[in-house]
Amino acid sequence: MIIAQISDTHIALDEADTDQRLRDFANVIDDINALNPVPDVIVHTGDVVHNGRSDEYAAAVDILKSANTPVYAMVGNKDDRSNLRAAFAECGYLDEASDFIDYAVENLPLRLIMLDTLNPDSNKGDFCAERVTRLTGMIETDDERPVVIFTHHPAFEVSVGPDPMHFDSPETMGTLRRALLHGGRTAGVFSGHVHRATFGDIEGVPASVMSAVSTTLRKGEYPPHMTGRAVYQVHRFDTDGKFITETRIVGV
Repeated sequence: MIIAQISDTHIALDEADTDQRLRDFANVIDDINALNPVPDVIVHTGDVVHNGRSDEYAAAVDILKSANTPVYAMVGNKDDRSNLRAAFAECGYLDEASDFIDYAVENLPLRLIMLDTLNPDSNKGDFCAERVTRLTGMIETDDERPVVIFTHHPAFEVSVGPDPMHFDSPETMGTLRRALLHGGRTAGVFSGHVHRATFGDIEGVPASVMSAVSTTLRKGEYPPHMTGRAVYQVHRFDTDGKFITETRIVGV
């Protein structure tokens, strides 16, 4: 199974770099469409837009309409739950009965679980008791297939960048980490938020963070051939039950 992960597109319509953000997003979708074989799904791990506005979501959805494979979106710290829910309502995968934007994708060889780590009052993540219950319930729905979990905020300390902790407290992150391991079938955890690429683990489960799609908001040092080129990641689940992750440089 092949998963294309995109993150942190931060679509905004009134910034000096608006056109570049839109172009980076569109170029990534075009590149994914050209892959052979085509990924089974595209997962956007949050910060779809920058200000949570409906017009920003309309612009993002317009770009995603050109994707040749199903797209599953989740909420980041810059997103607005209500406006994201309205923008993606026609996709049919969001749970209208919950205040949180978390759900499982069931019709694939792997079970994909999208989590909501948004704290509306902070850029850092949160994971309350209700979300723990929802996550463990989704994991328990199927006791056979491997589980792949997507979060916006990484559930491990990030060694690159100025702040290793991306949850409100170590205790909150610990709560999420324990819930991620429930059932013992989690094969990988993929995140965004940091705008830098890095790898870690959660009690032996591989975990990674991908960089921002938006080239103007990307952090860290990059070689000259990557300057101005958007990046995203492709995760391939092999026959040994492990993920092989490739970072794709658009236009190379």
